[in-house]
Amino acid sequence: MLIRSYVRADLAQLTELTIETFRPFYEDSFRPLVGDVIFANQHGNWRDDYRKQVAELHDPNHHKYVAVAEVGGVLAGYVAWSVNHAARNGTITILAVTTQHRRGKVGTALCEHAFAAMRQHNAEVVEIGTGGDDFHAPARALYESLGCIQLPVAVYYRKL
Repeated sequence: MLIRSYVRADLAQLTELTIETFRPFYEDSFRPLVGDVIFANQHGNWRDDYRKQVAELHDPNHHKYVAVAEVGGVLAGYVAWSVNHAARNGTITILAVTTQHRRGKVGTALCEHAFAAMRQHNAEVVEIGTGGDDFHAPARALYESLGCIQLPVAVYYRKL
């Protein structure tokens, strides 16, 4: 596995990977859970939101970075993170791994790569967020295997 820095030519593939990775959450988990009104209000344009977000993830001048994993010359996943130098902490913004490379240590390697980069920027703590639903169970298991501590949080929605 090769982990390398993001290059502009990666944008289209990373955007599509992000949409492919999170489509089951939005369409098969979140929408049925909250209904169409709340879904439309909160995440009705989730694909376009990701198109915009992914394009802005890598901006070293603002301490935002992306690393890409390749296996056999093929995109296997990516991790995006940022560093807040004043607070000496980092945040994993997105971790996405292709379906065929999941549970093959790509996510672990990408997180460890980001952690090492954060340490080089004098970060002492990292924050990684994920959902508490079944879709996000593999992410929770990964983060716990990396020594992360889960903070229970509840978010409630209600149609008005």
